[in-house]
Amino acid sequence: MKAEIIAVGTELLLGQIVNTNAQYLSQGLAELGIDVYFQTVVGDNEARVMEAFRLASTRADLVICTGGIGPTQDDLTKDVLGKFVGRELEMHEASMTKITEMFASRGIHMVESNKRQALMLAGSDPLLNENGLAVGNCLTNGDTHYVVLPGPPREMKPMFANHAVPWLRGVMGDVVPLQSRMLKFTGIGESALEDRLIDLIEQQTDPTIAPYAKEGEVAIRLTTRAWTQEDANVKFHSVEAEIRNRLSDHLYADQNITLEEAVLALLEQQNKTFTAAESCSGGLLGEMVTAIPGSSKTFKGGVICYTNELKHKLVGVPMNLLEGSDAPGAVSAEVAESLAAGMKAVTGSDFAISITGVAGPSESEGKPVGLVYVGIADDQGGVQSVKLKLIGNRDGIRLRAVKSAMYQLWKRLANK
Repeated sequence: MKAEIIAVGTELLLGQIVNTNAQYLSQGLAELGIDVYFQTVVGDNEARVMEAFRLASTRADLVICTGGIGPTQDDLTKDVLGKFVGRELEMHEASMTKITEMFASRGIHMVESNKRQALMLAGSDPLLNENGLAVGNCLTNGDTHYVVLPGPPREMKPMFANHAVPWLRGVMGDVVPLQSRMLKFTGIGESALEDRLIDLIEQQTDPTIAPYAKEGEVAIRLTTRAWTQEDANVKFHSVEAEIRNRLSDHLYADQNITLEEAVLALLEQQNKTFTAAESCSGGLLGEMVTAIPGSSKTFKGGVICYTNELKHKLVGVPMNLLEGSDAPGAVSAEVAESLAAGMKAVTGSDFAISITGVAGPSESEGKPVGLVYVGIADDQGGVQSVKLKLIGNRDGIRLRAVKSAMYQLWKRLANK
């Protein structure tokens, strides 16, 4: 079964909200074994919505719509779909009763347009809305199945999971679902990773191998069709083993977690702690780590020592490293190592990492944008630094610097 997702709403085209519904639905459909071939976003315009339905019907067996089923005149999805498939709209009495009772209980006058939320296409099956007022629809017209869902995610997600999925299972028959496995890598770029695996990617049949990149991390998704994850793992085994053999120095997880989560898990397993001294990253490392529940077990805290004065006063970096004609300066290996060693001494943590560099947009100390030094003081008394030459805008450089720092810590914890 081939699917197309149509998101209706001018606010999506204007960038006022992000279309997270499409991501959620694509994942849910993949779990059912339904391939999503197209995603369409269309504004609140009758002619353009009609054209979206017409085009989808020529290339998809299943069309899932989100949005445009509220009470206002620009909520057109049901009206346009009704015209397209030649069905009238009728009242879903249970939904109408719910709407009426809701307004009565709040002592609010119900205007006539609110009744539109209880309309459904004649001969369709209703999809109940436990978190809102607009009823959804599902129907089969000719060779095409249609599912109509609300736009707000808090309404759409439970309606899809609780009501649309059982309906889809009924019309699908025995379709083997897609199963996937995510391998996460760090310290290597997408092109370099692909080069190491190019023969596997070019020869892939089943399972398929797909690389994905995001700032500071790369992922490989293995995908196959199998009734259970256990059956899929058997099919994944040989290709996954080969990938592990080639990229063990960079593979930090075989599940969809972040590098920070993997590092915190290793620290907790080893009963270790760490701290951070951040200059150019401005506290981003601390923000990313403390966003993870339970991080206080292993992350004791950090210092944002942006100026030379605070590098000296808070962490103990000697001024002769920071300033003077012969000083290496704040952006240097010497200062990165001094920051890490000082932070470890001040806090008593097992590990301490530091980040100092030039995030931009202009040079600092005569040094170029993107030059960053990461320092790490380990639990064996060693102190080292790594020189990075990063590219991107200010935010991108800060993020890559943090990911690089966490990679250095991960390598030591994983004995890489």
